[in-house]
Amino acid sequence: MLKTPTDLVRYALTGPTMGTNWAAQFYAPAGTDPAPISKALAEAVDRVDCQMSTWTPQSALMRLNRARVGEWITVPAELMEVLTKALEIGRLSGGSFDIGMGDVVTAWGFGPQEADAQAMRTALGQARCRAHDVLDLDPGAQRARKLAALVLDLSGIAKGYAVDQMMAVLKSFGIADALASIDGELLASGLLPEGKPWTVAVERPDYEIRAPLSILELSDCAIATSGDYRHWVELGPQRLAHTMDPDRGGPLVQSPASVTVLAETCMEADAWATALMVQGGSEGAKTARRLNLNVLFIERDGEQFDQTRIAAPLRG
Repeated sequence: MLKTPTDLVRYALTGPTMGTNWAAQFYAPAGTDPAPISKALAEAVDRVDCQMSTWTPQSALMRLNRARVGEWITVPAELMEVLTKALEIGRLSGGSFDIGMGDVVTAWGFGPQEADAQAMRTALGQARCRAHDVLDLDPGAQRARKLAALVLDLSGIAKGYAVDQMMAVLKSFGIADALASIDGELLASGLLPEGKPWTVAVERPDYEIRAPLSILELSDCAIATSGDYRHWVELGPQRLAHTMDPDRGGPLVQSPASVTVLAETCMEADAWATALMVQGGSEGAKTARRLNLNVLFIERDGEQFDQTRIAAPLRG
């Protein structure tokens, strides 16, 4: 039997992480103490950030980046889980999702350092190995090694994973109906008290204003969006977004305005949104159909936006 809205109180928690904010909404009985829940959520996202940040020299990811080629490095279980999924999606996407682009991200100034023109030119002209070909994982021993020079960057998957960890925390407190998010990565669990799904807006890919373009209803589903309209550099008259093209060794030159992916986990939705952004509308649509992905492509048409939805059942 569903509880009526008057039986429950809405709680909204938030805090800083990864240069932005995490947020959680849920309904619980009046008198529920949100303090321990908020503390546990903050600890969960901080743990991901401490392990996977390229902005923190002491992170487990940066220790792996500094390791010599062929040297085994012990990695925490959470980082191993993300690396494993990242390499899987790298293979399935034909290399469009590549976590071995850390040097390119840094060269173009999207990491902790200023842009470097010489490093940009070097990256653009460099033949590259894909991370899924040259990163060796040994999950049983919780260790990883590079088989070639490689700089890892998990910015296309770590936030999604952090959202999954947030939901795990909420469920550990007995909260089955909740919405967890970090920026454009969200995970909905269960329903609102009145039995309706959670309502989530797909943002209009506008450089100047923040406004919804589409509204989706979600239950037990993750959603993530990759777009060209929030972080970019200007090169003459051209505006280049922060998503990197592994084939080019630099930012995408042409891409959809945004790609939104629905998946069972936010980690998968996050990574696939990046991969399909790299592939573009035509090739991305082929990949989505081949792999039964649930995707919304948004393309610019002058001042208007064209939306293409490829719907597939979520895999259980």
